[in-house]
Amino acid sequence: MTEEKRFLTSLFTEAVAAADPERALRAALPEKPKGRTVVIGLGKGAAQLAAAFETLWGDPVEGLVVTRYGYAAPCKHLPVMEAAHPVPDAAGLEASEAMFRALEGLTEDDLVVALVCGGGSALLPAPPEGLTLADEQALNRALLASGAPIGVMNAIRKHASRIKGGRLAAAAAPAKVVSLVVSDVPGDDPAQVASGPTVPDRVDGQAALKLIESYGVRLPDNIMAHIRSAASAAPHPDDACFARNEVHVVASARISLEAAAAKAEAEGVPAVILSDAIEGEAREVGLVHAAIAREVAARNRPFAAPVVMLSGGETTVTLRGEGGRGGRNTEFLLGLAHGLDGAGDIHAIAADTDGIDGSEDNAGAFVDGSSGARLRAAGGDVMEALSRNDAWGAFEMLGDLFVPGPTGTNVNDFRAIWVRGGG
Repeated sequence: MTEEKRFLTSLFTEAVAAADPERALRAALPEKPKGRTVVIGLGKGAAQLAAAFETLWGDPVEGLVVTRYGYAAPCKHLPVMEAAHPVPDAAGLEASEAMFRALEGLTEDDLVVALVCGGGSALLPAPPEGLTLADEQALNRALLASGAPIGVMNAIRKHASRIKGGRLAAAAAPAKVVSLVVSDVPGDDPAQVASGPTVPDRVDGQAALKLIESYGVRLPDNIMAHIRSAASAAPHPDDACFARNEVHVVASARISLEAAAAKAEAEGVPAVILSDAIEGEAREVGLVHAAIAREVAARNRPFAAPVVMLSGGETTVTLRGEGGRGGRNTEFLLGLAHGLDGAGDIHAIAADTDGIDGSEDNAGAFVDGSSGARLRAAGGDVMEALSRNDAWGAFEMLGDLFVPGPTGTNVNDFRAIWVRGGG
């Protein structure tokens, strides 16, 4: 590994460490109840959160954890179920029913602790009456292919579910529900993380329909009919069943980017945070980042080099080709590689903090100003890879994939661009 890759990897590692489950939960533990403590965990880092909670809580707990295949971690008392992501499967359907059962028979003296992180939308399918698992799978595929921002996708799928949009917390009433949320969404709105199973919001069915139209999401007729019906209405945030509930965001992209910036400064490299909430088409966001990096390198503006520019958020990928592999971070990097083609002494990493970008085993990849030329020399081409959404194939050809494995947390995307020399 080169000096540049080692430095960029150290920043990613620091960002992930800032979202360490035990570190994140320690300051947010609720008071212990008179009655039972039921823990429900959902998302790609839920098992690690649950294990950390058990350690910090001390007393035995009951409940259930649902995570992605391959992301399980041993818990002392809580069973861990695995299901599919990003398209739900029958195991997720079984997990949803088990979670509802875990919340049966609770009283006002009982406490439900919801450990919520990204990925829960797909991991807990619960189609309402009249719809099926196949319908929810079709909904997810349509949303993933649309290029819509994550907030839009979550707002829509809440209206075709029995579990999202606060419905899981409503099922726990009259028990108090304390949601401890690891945010993977731009802006850190807890109602958007995992489509808010324990946190209701104010987006109604009419607003969801307008979003479907605005983003050109093509859904089957029966799903559209359900969203138009009164049956799709989610609980309102002012409903009395939520009055005692608490919601705390315990880890986020902002916290992780600040930790990475401090790490860079400690290594003698000035750091700036562009934003922790960047959205948009991944390849276009990559081009914008490239333009800023070139401006820094050529004219020392808006920042003086050397500098590492950090950003987070969640971009989107509109599917244009067939047979390609990859995710939003590697697609961002292809756009960045195109914009940096031929630039000297600029190096970058982009990776998903959960350790997986898309459906392959890499979290992201590395890029520098020579990536485009090296890809051409290997028989590939940046624009051809973009036309097929085959970012994984391009970076596999270069040997520049970044594969740290599952991290046990998820605070969205991490991007670092190191401009070593300036004009």
